[in-house]
Amino acid sequence: MRLLILLLIQVITLISLFTNSSALAANVNPCPPEMVLIPAGTFKMGADDSGFVEERTGKNVTVSSFCIDKYEVTNAQFTEFVKATKYVTVAERPLSQEQFPDLPDEQRLPGSLVFQVPKPGTKQVQVLSWWHWTPGANWQHPFGKDSTITGKGNYPVVHIAYDDALAYAQWLGKSLPTEAQWEYAARGGLDGATYTWGNQYSATKANTWQGIFPFFNTKTDGYVGVAPVGSFPANGYGLYDITGNVWEWTADWFAIGHDHQAHQINPTGPKQAETFDPKKPTEIALHVIKGGSYLCAPNYCSRYRPAARESEAPDTGTTHIGFRLVKNLMR
Repeated sequence: MRLLILLLIQVITLISLFTNSSALAANVNPCPPEMVLIPAGTFKMGADDSGFVEERTGKNVTVSSFCIDKYEVTNAQFTEFVKATKYVTVAERPLSQEQFPDLPDEQRLPGSLVFQVPKPGTKQVQVLSWWHWTPGANWQHPFGKDSTITGKGNYPVVHIAYDDALAYAQWLGKSLPTEAQWEYAARGGLDGATYTWGNQYSATKANTWQGIFPFFNTKTDGYVGVAPVGSFPANGYGLYDITGNVWEWTADWFAIGHDHQAHQINPTGPKQAETFDPKKPTEIALHVIKGGSYLCAPNYCSRYRPAARESEAPDTGTTHIGFRLVKNLMR
């Protein structure tokens, strides 16, 4: 009888050890490969001293633990998705005749917006005139039908509209981050810091524009355009290119400031009907994009900061918009 009790104790001990070890392993890294665990926490969202009214802070915003991609989604990863699903991106579809009834057929051809440096000798340009609608431009042909992503599998995929990013996320069983999740992760534990690395701007800590935008780029950081993922130092949570390189989609609709998120737990932003950007008064549906891009310079944009944000129409992709995903843990 005593031997039986001892054996029973040993079995219970082994089961306990196994259970605790499994729980410990899960606590150490419950995230899928190439994702980083972001611990739960509370932070000040936005920035009151940036000069951008849309960044007004929401204090004491709390997020639960979640996993987030270490890198921006790459051309190689998106290629796997397209091969498996036969998905056709928004930029690869003709513009809808119902949505654009006044456009002639030749102007409804599939395409996307491509950045072009003004011609040499140009001294003044209209704002946003550097964007050109380019037929044939899409994620496989970033600068038009004659360009290619061959040999650039480790570059972030671009010309991605919101629905494209959402479709990819659903295929993997993941999600687009909320703005609160994205910003909390981007800060890397430096709550209140201006940049992901601290308070002092550095031309070599992220892929940004050096020189006078849009006329010339001095290439101080080693790149004129998009850089391969992981080309710049990670932030405090081990996330690469979380600012600079390409803008990243979030799940949230856009509204000015963060008052509606203050003191909230896992806020998800305003309702679609409440979305509004005074800079784009005719747009009725706008999502938040975060992080800035290789086109952001100190003299223009300067959005390579965790607090920075812009609005973007969900059906629009460009040469500087990509994304990364999150996986929400049980709450």
